[in-house]
Amino acid sequence: MNETDHRAELDRHLAWFESKLPPKPAHFVGWLRRPTSKYVRLPVGVLLIGGGVFSFLPVLGFWMLPLGLVLIAQDVPALEKPTARTLGWVERKWVERQRKKGRDITPFVPDQQTGAAATASDDAGESRMKA
Repeated sequence: MNETDHRAELDRHLAWFESKLPPKPAHFVGWLRRPTSKYVRLPVGVLLIGGGVFSFLPVLGFWMLPLGLVLIAQDVPALEKPTARTLGWVERKWVERQRKKGRDITPFVPDQQTGAAATASDDAGESRMKA
């Protein structure tokens, strides 16, 4: 696998994660994943990692650490491969667990229409802002 393959695999795992979220958090995660959100994504990732380090405090938790690493991995090429492999392992375990519970799980295939619809809505939003 080359660098492009890891990036595509990471994007697929993040799209899978986004599909599991309720609509409002999914919209926020989708916005964070956009290339134009890089300058917001990096500080949010660093803050989440810091919150994960201080997980012994109330409100903060260990869940913040991996989430921050996933956000930063989108912009740091050295983190793409290990993050994509870890997310692949998590997805396999989740599917395996769901199947043990008797739920029929079909493999996730990112919907290309969703990306096109998001782009079209962004263009409409930009044209409204210009008007």
